[in-house]
Amino acid sequence: MKSGGWAGRAEWIGFVARRYVQKRKHSGGGTSASFFLSVCGIAVGVLALTVILAVMNGFQMGFIESILEISSYHIRVALDGPERAEEAAVLIDNVRSVKSVVPYEELQGIIRGPGTGRQQVAVVRALPADALLIDRGMAEKLIIERGAFNLHDPSAILLGAEAASRLGVRLGETVTLLSLAGILPQVPAAHDNGENGDEGGTLDSSFVVRGIFRSGFYEYDLGWAFIGRERAREMEGGGKVMLGVKIGDRFADREGIALIEKALSEHGINAQVTSWRDYNKAFFGALRTEKLFMFILVGLIFIVVGIQIYQSQRRLVLERSDEIGLLRAVGAGVFDVRCIFALGGLIIGGIGALTGTILAVLIAQNIAALFGVLETVVNFVIELLSGGGRFAVFSPTIFYIKDIPSRLIPQEVLAIFLFGFGSAVLAGWFASKRVTSIKPAEVLRYE
Repeated sequence: MKSGGWAGRAEWIGFVARRYVQKRKHSGGGTSASFFLSVCGIAVGVLALTVILAVMNGFQMGFIESILEISSYHIRVALDGPERAEEAAVLIDNVRSVKSVVPYEELQGIIRGPGTGRQQVAVVRALPADALLIDRGMAEKLIIERGAFNLHDPSAILLGAEAASRLGVRLGETVTLLSLAGILPQVPAAHDNGENGDEGGTLDSSFVVRGIFRSGFYEYDLGWAFIGRERAREMEGGGKVMLGVKIGDRFADREGIALIEKALSEHGINAQVTSWRDYNKAFFGALRTEKLFMFILVGLIFIVVGIQIYQSQRRLVLERSDEIGLLRAVGAGVFDVRCIFALGGLIIGGIGALTGTILAVLIAQNIAALFGVLETVVNFVIELLSGGGRFAVFSPTIFYIKDIPSRLIPQEVLAIFLFGFGSAVLAGWFASKRVTSIKPAEVLRYE
């Protein structure tokens, strides 16, 4: 047996392991049931964990990308003054790995609807008129539902869909913008020629709603608005100039910050450069913790299945103790026999993990259609039983989503596959430890 070398031993171990698995699959007793339960347990664990994490990734990455692309950018540069903002923007734009640089100001205010008395606290961000052309990431995330992203008109304002609904305003209607200290400083109305007796023209603090957007993030759709930078500069107390920077890889932000600081310092520009990691740190930390605990909770399935495989393999060792004694008597070593049972676990884990992974990928990529079919079936049953009512897995009245997001991360899919596969292999290996207590001479004596 040993004369064939490692290749011969491996072939022999594989042959015996396959024979044991085939016997378990086709036997009429409990070994057959335990085999299929083990395979199904691994498959269900891999399937559940992969699909759950895919949906969680869809929600979390949607939130994170909305925050980074619309609000915080990858890197923020706060300048001491607006005098050299354009020069700083050009210098940063020439830095390696920088994709876009958008100058902006930010105001805190209250938006009041026309005639209704409704009002909404809002973050008002002043952007250049061509912001969406400069920042393609923002253009992808900011969906203009009505109107257009038109900030060329100094009186234009863009509202989030939820803010517009709460204020009761539509396209073309006028809203009033107030600061926390009171109404914002008035500026001359565009239609006034100074004929009304006021030296500076008609005083006007109103804005015309030129667009209504939706970001997919409720906080932005309710509490954000955009105006042009020209209008913001006319207001006293306008926020200091900031530069929002997008880089090719947001996880390379530390390298990007070092390059930006170097470029600015070489030209004597003082600025405070901060990373996206410094903004919404608590929110990102909560999402990471939530995902970790979900992974642990669902991963308990593998522990339960691993114990079941362990017990099944131990029972198999006891059932085959006479055969094991014979194998030992003809020259098989302890390690060889243990490998037979570990290989049995490998076959169980391989079949289960591969089946679960394939099903999980198919479900995760078509989860919206799957939930659509589920809702159709449930609503059909409800219609038959009660004649009314409407069921939705993710009701828009409760969840702020239009479609169920799903995003598979290849590294996570591979990790889950290896986790399910490895748990079966380890269970088989540890269960085979009992082989060491089987004495060939005793087995042959009693047989």
